[in-house]
Amino acid sequence: MADTKGSTKPMIDFVFLSKIGVTMNLEFPGAVPEIPVSDVNKAAAYYESNLGFSIDWGGENGGIAGISKGHCRMFLTNGAFREHYRNAGPVLVWLNLDSKEQVNELYGLWSASQAKIVSPPESKPWGLYEFTVADPDGNLFRIFYDFATPERENNA
Repeated sequence: MADTKGSTKPMIDFVFLSKIGVTMNLEFPGAVPEIPVSDVNKAAAYYESNLGFSIDWGGENGGIAGISKGHCRMFLTNGAFREHYRNAGPVLVWLNLDSKEQVNELYGLWSASQAKIVSPPESKPWGLYEFTVADPDGNLFRIFYDFATPERENNA
């Protein structure tokens, strides 16, 4: 079977495999987004002092730094580091919290720490309660709680 780019490499049909009882027992870990920044050290300082992340390793000299908060991990990368892959920003990252209260609490913390708030928390027609924050390079973070999914599951 060929893929859409004309490759003749064999492709796995996961839908077919699931129909005949073959399943993949591998769970994916949390994704680790790469956040494009103009200066890794300056960005890392903002993420640490304004958003509460820890700087785990790296810096401007290597072009990449790892940051984390709880189970959330991200890489901050400068232009030289990204040049090979030609990926650029800004990017949008969604962070899924467990309740409206958690969204409000984080909004309060980030507001008090002078984070760049783009929009305050509000319920959206698509069933998310969310707010948006930006970093100095224009990357956006939408912090949300999905209140509609439990409602949909209860009505099913």
